[in-house]
Amino acid sequence: MQPIVQMSDIVKTYPGTLANDHVNFDLKKGEIQCLLGENGSGKTTLMNVLYGISQPDSGQILLNGSSVKIKSPLDAINNNIGMIHQHFMLVSPFTVIQNIIMGEKSPKEPFLDFQTAAEKINDISCSIGLPVKLKAKIWQLGVGDQQRVEIIKALYRGAKILIMDEPTSVLTPIETKELFQAIKKLTTDGLSVVFITHKLEEVMAISDRVTVLRQAKKVATIDTKDTNKKELANMMIGKEFIKNIYSKSVHYGKTVLDIKDLYVKNEMNIQSLNGISLSIREGEILGIAGVSGNGQEEIVDSILGVKNPEKGEIFINGKNSSLWKTRKIIKSGVSCIPFDRQNNGLVLELPIYESMMLKGWDELPFTKNYLLQENQIKNFTNTKLKEYDVIAQGASTKVSNLSGGNQQKVVLARELSSQPKLLLACNPTLGLDLGAAQFVLQKIIEARNEGSAVLFISTELEEVLSISDRTLVLFAGRIKGEVHQNSTMEEIGLMMAGSETTNLECD
Repeated sequence: MQPIVQMSDIVKTYPGTLANDHVNFDLKKGEIQCLLGENGSGKTTLMNVLYGISQPDSGQILLNGSSVKIKSPLDAINNNIGMIHQHFMLVSPFTVIQNIIMGEKSPKEPFLDFQTAAEKINDISCSIGLPVKLKAKIWQLGVGDQQRVEIIKALYRGAKILIMDEPTSVLTPIETKELFQAIKKLTTDGLSVVFITHKLEEVMAISDRVTVLRQAKKVATIDTKDTNKKELANMMIGKEFIKNIYSKSVHYGKTVLDIKDLYVKNEMNIQSLNGISLSIREGEILGIAGVSGNGQEEIVDSILGVKNPEKGEIFINGKNSSLWKTRKIIKSGVSCIPFDRQNNGLVLELPIYESMMLKGWDELPFTKNYLLQENQIKNFTNTKLKEYDVIAQGASTKVSNLSGGNQQKVVLARELSSQPKLLLACNPTLGLDLGAAQFVLQKIIEARNEGSAVLFISTELEEVLSISDRTLVLFAGRIKGEVHQNSTMEEIGLMMAGSETTNLECD
C-alpha cells in the first residue's frame, strides 16, 4: 500500500541547532503512528514541517504519491492535514461553534449558517463518541472538552491526516480512555494519525507503528507488536533506561506553608477556590492531582501574591503572607517552576544568562554597587548549564533556540539555585521526554531532601503518586480527598473527574 504521507531527507536547521538531519518518515492510510524521542530530538520540528509551520532547508514531501510544497498551515489544511497542538488554538470568549467554523466559508455568504454547521458538527462529534456543547464558551469548558473541540474542528475542515502533540497531558484516565476509543474509531473510518507522546505505555496501547528520533536523526520505524517499552526507551535515549523508584521522605521539619479556608476568584470573576486548606512541612512533597483548570493556578497565584484571596489566610514560615507583594514573597524564600515556562518563566528572545538572573538581578553576585556584573552573570550561568546538563552553545544562546526540555532545565536551575524554603513545582515535566523528566524530578527530590517544602502540581497522575509524600485530589476548587495506600487508580481518576465520567450525551 502506498503511504499517504512520505517525508524524504528532511533537513531543518535553526541558528546553532540541527533539528532534523535527513529524516525519512511515512504514514499509511488508517494507521496510528507514534513519534517518540527526547526533547530536542526533532519530532515536533518534523511535524511542524508537515503542517507548514516551519519550512525545511531541504527534502521532499509527498501526499498520496504527489510532491507538494506546504508553505503554511492553510496549505496543510487545504491538503487535508490537521494538527492538535499541545497548547490549544482556541478563542476563549467565543462559543464552541464559533471556534469550529471560524475562517470557513458559509454556504449562505455573507451570512453565517449556524444551523447547517451545528448539524454537521453533531454528526461528526457523535459518530466518534466525543459530544460537545455548541453554545458553551471555551473558557467555560474543562481542558478535556476543549481538546474535543480541537479534534472536531480539524475534522470539520476535512482532515484525513491528524497530528496530535502530547494529547493526553491534561486528561484524566477516563478522558484518556475516551480519546483512545475515538482515535481508533477515526482510523477505522480511514483517518491517519500521528501521535506525539513521551509515554511508553501510550505507545504500546494506541499505535500500529512507532518511529523513534534521537539527536535529530531517525533511529528506526518498527511495528509496535514487534517491540516493547524497554527496547523503545533504549532506542530513544541511546542507553538502557532504568525507571527510578522515588523514595519517600522520613524526616519532616516545621510547617513552611499553611493555607486555611481559602476562597479565590479567577480572572472571569468566577469562584475557583472554594475553601481549601492544606499545609506542607520542611522535607515534604505535597502532591496535587487533578485535571488542569480546577483551581491549581489560583492556588499558586495566591501563594505568590498575584491574586488576593476573597476569604481565608496563607502563612509562609508562620507569617501571614495573604496580602504581601510578590517580591516580598520571593525574598522570603519561595521559588516557582511556573505552569507556562515560555510565557511566565523565561524571556524567549533574550540570552539564557538574562533569564537566569531574573529572580536575583538586584543581589550579589549579579549586581554590585547598583551595576550589573555581566561577567559574573555569564560565569554563573555557564556553571548552571553544565550542572543541569543543558544542551546549549553557552550563556549567550537565545532561550528560543533551546528545546522545551532544556528551557525547563534553565528554569529549574534558576529556581533551585537559591535553595528555596518553599518550591512550587507546576507541571514541571509537561511535554518532557523520559530522560529530561526523570532529571527534573530527581532535582526536585534533592531539594526536598535538603529541607525544602515542595508543592507538586501535575496532571500526570502516576507521576504525582510516585514522587509525593502525600497526595490530595483537587476538583472544582475543592479538595476531594487524600490518596491512601489502598486507593485504586480508578477511584482516584473518578475523584479527579468529580466522580462523574461525563455529562454529555449524543442524541
